[in-house]
Amino acid sequence: MTEVKLVKNKIKKLSTREELKTFSNEALIDRVLQLEAHNLQLKNIITKHMHDDNIPNSNCPKSGKGFDFSKSHKRHILLKFYYLGWDYQGFATQEDTINTIEQHVFAALKKSCLIQNREDSNYHRCGRTDKGVSAFSQVISLDVRSKLSQENKNNLQEELPYCKILNRLLPQNIRCVCWSPAAADFSARFNCKQRQYKYFFPRGNLNINDMNTAVRYTIGTHDFRNICKMDVANGVVSFVRAISAAEISLYSKDSEQVETSGYDMCQLTLTGQAFLWHQIRCLMGILLLVGQGKEKPEVILELLNVEKYPRKPQYSMASEIPLNLFRTDFEIAEWIFDQDELAQVIKTLQSDWALNTIKSAMTREMLTDMQAKLTNAEKLNFQSDCLLTGVKSKVYQPLLQRTTCEPLENRIDHYVKKRRLEVKQYEPVDGSISEDSESSMKYC
Repeated sequence: MTEVKLVKNKIKKLSTREELKTFSNEALIDRVLQLEAHNLQLKNIITKHMHDDNIPNSNCPKSGKGFDFSKSHKRHILLKFYYLGWDYQGFATQEDTINTIEQHVFAALKKSCLIQNREDSNYHRCGRTDKGVSAFSQVISLDVRSKLSQENKNNLQEELPYCKILNRLLPQNIRCVCWSPAAADFSARFNCKQRQYKYFFPRGNLNINDMNTAVRYTIGTHDFRNICKMDVANGVVSFVRAISAAEISLYSKDSEQVETSGYDMCQLTLTGQAFLWHQIRCLMGILLLVGQGKEKPEVILELLNVEKYPRKPQYSMASEIPLNLFRTDFEIAEWIFDQDELAQVIKTLQSDWALNTIKSAMTREMLTDMQAKLTNAEKLNFQSDCLLTGVKSKVYQPLLQRTTCEPLENRIDHYVKKRRLEVKQYEPVDGSISEDSESSMKYC
């Protein structure tokens, strides 16, 4: 049996003048571009750390001494957030930017003295949404400061108002909705029972029935290497995932006076325990082609047959803007809602809804006026065309006839040669996979 493990980068020695003289012009250009990119990354890291150092602690003592965390009680909790991720570089903290959801969350946690630092907070996140992706049910688990002693920890009404504290410090489009007490070993990542994503889109000229037929082929356990972006560089070499529910449905009708309209809003709902990098956007990209009549619904079955099609064909993903981590399920007793704070959160979200709906109504009025001047405006249903990213060719080439990416085995070999991965052969005991090898091939 084969075990693949990620190898941590080793410190590289500086190149000598003699070594550089042996490089070709192309290799030297690559090296210069690499160093320039690294230099920019380092500048961003310095800017980020300067930003962190300049954040005052608003809820900490105003004296010159720092807050003494050793004198405060602690408890392990879950925090649930919603965020509109369109203007952010993703959820997870990154070295080269401060514009991530997680960066703002930890800035608020440290500024309010709820935690001392991330490293000692026993932190886990439920999902890692990418750039531009939103969430209604993102959950994190961590140790925070508490005003209750261990003997009095169940008196939750007297606990610190965690949501109110954080929402005073977070940007308006990131809100803490509720919290829950949890056992010390409870992990928002590993104890999540299932995750549900939604992808909203207009009907346009799409065949919703064909799209629904296609997406239902994903239900069950499959190898999704052809319907995701392979992340072999980070040690992900197993692409088997289980989908428990998948559906394309009508979300809201544009008008009751017509049976269907290009302005009807639809949604993809996908439920599973864990997902791969860009899995849903890749799937939605294919479903859009099915809805446009360019592919048959059964193309999903073909792509899931990795023995017949071991190499992923090149195609465009769907836009990230409509994607939402909508629901995360945990086995917990209850979520604690501060009613006054929840009302403020709703007020904030109503403001977002109002401004976006006003923009939508204004745009729709312009469209109505212009379409009234056309003799045949019924065929102008291109509302969903903008959701497929990338260059659109004039002549459509079927997915299964396109140029394919490198097979998984070649990618693994590539990173083995670069010493980023290690491959070991061993005999399994009783036909089982060791816990270490399983975790090295997991990605959530």
